[in-house]
Amino acid sequence: VQLMESGGGLVQHGGSLMLSCQASGSYSSIDLMGWYRQAPGKQRELVATISSGGFTNYAESVKGRFTISGDDAKTSVFLQMSSLKPEDAAVYYCNAVVKVIVNIEGAARTLEVWGQGTLVTVSP
Repeated sequence: VQLMESGGGLVQHGGSLMLSCQASGSYSSIDLMGWYRQAPGKQRELVATISSGGFTNYAESVKGRFTISGDDAKTSVFLQMSSLKPEDAAVYYCNAVVKVIVNIEGAARTLEVWGQGTLVTVSP
């Protein structure tokens, strides 16, 4: 299973940017997709997640400014970022919790998959 992110770049303070993430490969289902970010010298932190049922969860720091959504096929996740601040600058990583079938009896295993990251830079 692979996750491919796109949409990062340079944006001005107060601007908007949309990140996209597409899942590919062999899997049974995706239970949860989300976005995390890591700024230089800081730990990776949750930004937002969306479940297969459409339930969303946001970090307090982005509530009201960022919106996470998924496509109907549940293979892509998007992060619409608005009112961006310099402190939002980071490498943004797509994350997915996926189920894969591991044998002919249909036994499944849950895997956590990460994308390679996309850089978001916010100019003052």
